[in-house]
Amino acid sequence: MMATTHVFTGLAAVAPVAYVVPEFALVLAVGAIVGGLVPDFDLVLTHRRTLHFPVAGLAVAAPAAVLAAVAPSGPTLALAAFAVAAWLHAASDAIGGGPEMDPWNDRTDRAVYDHVRGRWIRPRRWIRYDGAPEDAAIAVALAVPAFVVFDGWLTAVVVGGVVVSLIYALLRRRLVAWTPDWLE
Repeated sequence: MMATTHVFTGLAAVAPVAYVVPEFALVLAVGAIVGGLVPDFDLVLTHRRTLHFPVAGLAVAAPAAVLAAVAPSGPTLALAAFAVAAWLHAASDAIGGGPEMDPWNDRTDRAVYDHVRGRWIRPRRWIRYDGAPEDAAIAVALAVPAFVVFDGWLTAVVVGGVVVSLIYALLRRRLVAWTPDWLE
């Protein structure tokens, strides 16, 4: 899925909490945005293995969420938002295609690495590839709660993310032809 879809997933997950406790909306949003993005920092390493924890991430996200519920503060809520968004990112990569540049060719049986079992989880391809039309539709749908709950510059971030998502989805398949060989 697109990075923006992962960010909107994290924001949608924290939006109900931000609605109930608006004084923590900013730390929740920042935690969710960063958590939705950080797993993809492994693009330069072994993508979807180095910083993706689809199973083990739950062992961090669940206690972080419990801690935030028991002792709500800026740091505990930011940590919980980060951990939940990062785990959702890693786990949801299994419902898409593989990590290769052209996943629509179904050349790999590797979606995301499960560190607990020591094996790759196969791609389900419910979302055929990052930037597929269904990915763009999900991104827009997941942006709605964030657009409704958050305000100020966060609204601009959400709107900007939707625009980037739609443009990327329009250009996604052409990007492979424009990619230098050394990046493949």
